[in-house]
Parts: sequence; C-alpha cells; structure tokens
Amino acid sequence: MLETVRKTYQERLKPTPAQERELERVLWRCRTLYNTALEQRITLWRQRGVSLTRYSQEAELKALRAEMPDYAALHSHVLQDVLARLDKTYQAFFRRLAKGETPGFPRFHGRDRYHSFTYKEFGNGARLDNGYLVLSKIGCLAVRWSRPIEGIPKTVTISKEADGWYVSFSCADVPTQPLPFTGHETGIDVGLKVFLITADGQIVENPRHYRKAERELKKVQKRLSQRKKGSNRRKKAVLVLAKKHQHVRRQRTDCHHKTALALVRQYDTISHEAIQPANLSRRPAPKQDENGTYEHTGASRKAGLNKSLHDAGWGHFLSILTFKAAWAGKRVEAVNPAYTSQDCSSCGERISKSLSVRTYVCTNCGLILDRDENAARNIQWRGQRLRGVPALAGALNREPVGL
Repeated sequence: MLETVRKTYQERLKPTPAQERELERVLWRCRTLYNTALEQRITLWRQRGVSLTRYSQEAELKALRAEMPDYAALHSHVLQDVLARLDKTYQAFFRRLAKGETPGFPRFHGRDRYHSFTYKEFGNGARLDNGYLVLSKIGCLAVRWSRPIEGIPKTVTISKEADGWYVSFSCADVPTQPLPFTGHETGIDVGLKVFLITADGQIVENPRHYRKAERELKKVQKRLSQRKKGSNRRKKAVLVLAKKHQHVRRQRTDCHHKTALALVRQYDTISHEAIQPANLSRRPAPKQDENGTYEHTGASRKAGLNKSLHDAGWGHFLSILTFKAAWAGKRVEAVNPAYTSQDCSSCGERISKSLSVRTYVCTNCGLILDRDENAARNIQWRGQRLRGVPALAGALNREPVGL
C-alpha cells in the first residue's frame, strides 16, 4: 500500500488588472518562443538535415535574453519549460511514428492554443508568502484558497481559463488517507446506455452532460458565427461560448469524481477493461469496393458515435478512479476486454451477438442476464485471476485472446 502520492492542487487567482496584463504578456512571449523554436527545428532539418535537441536550444536562451529585454523580463525556468514542451511534442511524434500510428506533427500555436506557463522549481521564481503567490518579475498575487496544500510543492503552473486565472501546485509526498476495508470487490463495465454497471448489478446512469447542453451550445455558436471578426462583440461571444463549454466540462468532471469516490468507498478491489478511448472514437477509414468506389457509411456511423463517446469521458473517469483508489489504499486493475460481452459469466460458453442485443441468453446453461452486467462479471473474474484467485469453472478457464 502506498503511503504517499503525487497530487496537484488547483486554486483560483485574483490578479489586479495590471497583473492580469502582465500575465497575458508572459503567455504571449512564451507562445512566440514556442513557435520560433519550432520554426528553427523545421528550417534546420529541411536545409541541413540537422535535428536540434532541447538542450541545444536551451543553450541559446542566454544570448536571447541578452539581446531581447522582453525575454530578459521572464524567469529562465519559464523559458526552459517552453522548450521542454516543444521537445515533448517531438518525442510523442516519433513515438507514434515508430508504432505505425497517425503521427501528428507538432504545429504552431495561435493565441487561443497556448494557455499556461510553468515554474519548474517551487521557491525559484514562484513561492508562497503569507497566503499570497509571489511570482518573479510579476508580483504578489492573491489566491482564493479552497483547501490547504499538503506534501512538498515541486512545480507551479499558471493557467488561463474561460473564467479567469488559476494556479496549480504539483506536490510530492502527499500522505494518503486510507479508507476502511469492506471485504467486497467488483468489476465494472462502462458503456453509453448506462455510464457503468457493476458485477452485482448496480447501475450508474449516463448523465450525458454535453447532449443536454447541445441545443444551448448551438445557439451560442450561431451567435458567434454572426459576429464580425475582430469586433468586440465577437470577443464577447467567444468568451460566452468558452464558459458554456467549461461548464459542461466541469459537470462531467464532478460526476466522475463522485462516482469514483462512491466505488472506492464500497469496494476494496475494482477491475475494469483496459480500454483506449482514443482508439474507440477514431473514425475508421472508408472501404473501397470492387468497383473502386469508397463506402462512407461506416465512417459516418462512427462519427455520430464519437460525440457520445467523448461525452462519457471513460478515459478521464478511469484515471480519476485509479488515483482515488491509490489515495484510499484500495486497488484498481485493468483486464483484457476481449470477449467479455460474448462469454457467459456462468459457464464460459462463447456466444457471438451484435451490439444491438442487450440481453445475454446462454444456450448452454440457460443464464439470462443484462449484457453489460454479464460483461462486468467476466471483468471481475479476470481481475481475480490476475491476482491468483482460484478460477471458477467455465468462464475463468477460458483464456481470452491477448491476455
């Protein structure tokens, strides 16, 4: 059991108008440095075949700060973090390229695509003083505290959101708070009809926050499209739309936290599918028939499903569940999802069925069960097998592909 974890605390800032303008200038300079460093990498590769590294670009920061007073006004760690972000995107590009995935080459950032900057060492450029956040060359900013931070602060990130500025403290060695053990365990199957169902049949309904707000979002988006580009009215409409999306995002996050906490309080061990939501929501390539034409029916059907997949936010929920379990001294396991909906959780008979069939009927043992609950039971059995629990007859004795 872990005794400490890494945890991030986010609090809202209350900068003065002058401080807010200075924060905006820092963001603008960081974005300019990012785009310039990206252009430098691209140009040198095209002209000479030279691949720049993060450290070679960091070595040029001293000369840059000497020649340009605007960058001399920024803390060196903030500039180094900008180059570290660029290098991270390059590493991700080459990693996806090596795996045969769609690589996604690093791109230039516009004003609406760069929202934060980081002090990579707490106490060096960013520190706390009597409840205030003191930033080097910016000043003393008031913080609207919601809770005390614990552990050892390591990094400080300043970010701009639709409703204002926020500070995030990444803290190490935060002590855990174990919850009492209940002696129960379960498997969970996530879906779209219901958000999740446990192996013992408990259901969490899918709130569909985005779907419920979709009509209002369309009205605000239409109002934005009617505004003249560059006008103050368009800027206000952009802000209104951003706040609407932020509200939906926060509703989803709040639901994920509450659901994860309820599961952690009720069960000691929770098993779930090792899913990759990004792959589930990826639009399939259209197929070419014997006449040489492309069929787009499947791609269109997948595109309609993508909105619901993103609205559910399975990946975000599972990451929250994993952290809360570690925080509470509980256990979360990811199991292979292959055939969890096809195998009978009672006898192990594999019966293929389409996604539209929502009731599992086993022709071998006569089990009649909700399809998702049957999958949740199979997930629980596989989680137990990973821990060495003696397998039950039937379902556990079948080895899923790739496990």
